Amino acid sequence: MNINPTENMGLALRQVWTHRFRSLLTILGIVIGITTVVTVASLLTGLRQGIVVFFQELGPDNVFVSRFSGGPGTGGVLPKERKRKPIHPEYADFIRRSCTSVEDVALSLYIPPVVDGNPITARVPGYESDNVAISGLSPNSLDLSPRDLHEGRFFTAEEDHRAAHVVVIGHDLAEALFPDGHGVGKALMMDGAEYQVIGIYEKAKGGFFGQNNQDSAINMPLRTAQLRYPQLDDYFITAKSRTGERQDAYDEVEAAMRRIRRVPSGDDDDFTIQTPDQIIQQIDSITGVVGLVAIAMSGLGLLVGGIGVMNIMLVSVTERTKEIGVRKAIGARRRDIIGQFLIEAVTLTGAGGVLGIVISVLLTLLIGALAPSLPSVVPAWAVATGFGVSVAVGVFFGVWPAVKAAKLDPVEALRYE
Repeated sequence: MNINPTENMGLALRQVWTHRFRSLLTILGIVIGITTVVTVASLLTGLRQGIVVFFQELGPDNVFVSRFSGGPGTGGVLPKERKRKPIHPEYADFIRRSCTSVEDVALSLYIPPVVDGNPITARVPGYESDNVAISGLSPNSLDLSPRDLHEGRFFTAEEDHRAAHVVVIGHDLAEALFPDGHGVGKALMMDGAEYQVIGIYEKAKGGFFGQNNQDSAINMPLRTAQLRYPQLDDYFITAKSRTGERQDAYDEVEAAMRRIRRVPSGDDDDFTIQTPDQIIQQIDSITGVVGLVAIAMSGLGLLVGGIGVMNIMLVSVTERTKEIGVRKAIGARRRDIIGQFLIEAVTLTGAGGVLGIVISVLLTLLIGALAPSLPSVVPAWAVATGFGVSVAVGVFFGVWPAVKAAKLDPVEALRYE
C-alpha cells in the first residue's frame, strides 16, 4: 500500500490539531528562538540602513581626519588617544596644497554643550532648548557634505571672513524654537550672544538608533566660532577626493598628516583617518557580535524546542503503536511510517517557525510605532532563514522517533495495549 505525501501531511496536521495545546507547549522553544532571531535581525538591519544613509549624506567620496577615533566631542575614549596633540586649522591648507587626489578640504570646529562649566542653551522669546549640536563650519562644508535646506540659505565666504553672527539650524531645533514654522530671519540667543537664523535644514536622513544630531544642529561660520570660543581646539577635517581617487586621497592625506605632525616612521598614526566605508565596517563588526549573541540565545531556545519535539514524538509513537501495527499489517512500508512521523515533526516545528515569524513581525511593527526614531525593517532573508531553521530542527529531532516507529514489529504492535 502506497501512501502519498499529501495523505501523510493530512494525517500529521490532524494529529497536531487533535493535541493542539500539547503541540503549542511543545513548540514554545521554537517560537521563542525564531522570534528572537528575526526580531534582532530586523532591528540590526534597520539600524545599519540608517547608518549607511547617514554616512552617504556626509559624502561617500570624503576622507575624515580627527584627533580621536570617535570623532569630535568624544574626548578620547581610548587611553592611548588622550595624549594626542590637537588637530590644527592649518592642516587643512597643507592637505589642500600637497594632496593632488584631493579636490577640496573643509574644516569644522566642534563646540561642546558645556563650555567652561556653562551649559549652552538656545533661546528665543517663549522657547528654549539645550538639545543642541553646535559647530563652526568653513563655508565650503555644504559642497563637500551636501544637505538640503528646508528654507533659507547657507552662510557665504564673506560672512565667514567677517565672522558674522549667522547660523543655520537643524529641523528639530527649528520646530522647538519656532513652532510657527517661520524661523528664517529671526534671532536666537546662545551663550550670551545673538545670532540671526539664515537657514533651516531639511529633516536629516539616517542616523544612529534613529537619531541624527544634525536635526539639532546649530552651524555658524568657522571664523565666528574661532573668535567666540578661542579656547577650543576640537577640529575635524573633511577632504573630498577627486572622482574615483578616494583610496589615493586617503593615502596622500595620511602621509601629509604624518609629515606635518612629524610622526616617526614605523610609529602608529597619532590621529584618526577614516572613510565612510571603514566606519560602516566597524559598526558591522559590532552589530555582528550582537547578532551572534542573539543567535546563541535563540539556539538554546531551538535546542529546547527540538528536544521537546523529539520527546513528544516518542510519546506519540508509544501512544499509536497499535495504529502503526495496523498500517504495517495492511501494507504500509517502513518509509511510509518514517514519512508520516517525520512530516508530523516538521509540521510541529514549521508551525512554531511561522508563529515565531508572525510574532517577530508584529513586535517589530510595535517597536516602530512606539519608537518611530528607531528604524526597523524585517528582512526577507531573516524570515526565510527562520522558517528554514525551524523545518531543519523538525527533520533533525524527528528522525529518531520516526525510525523507531518504522522498526516496530507489526505482530507485536497489534498486540500492544
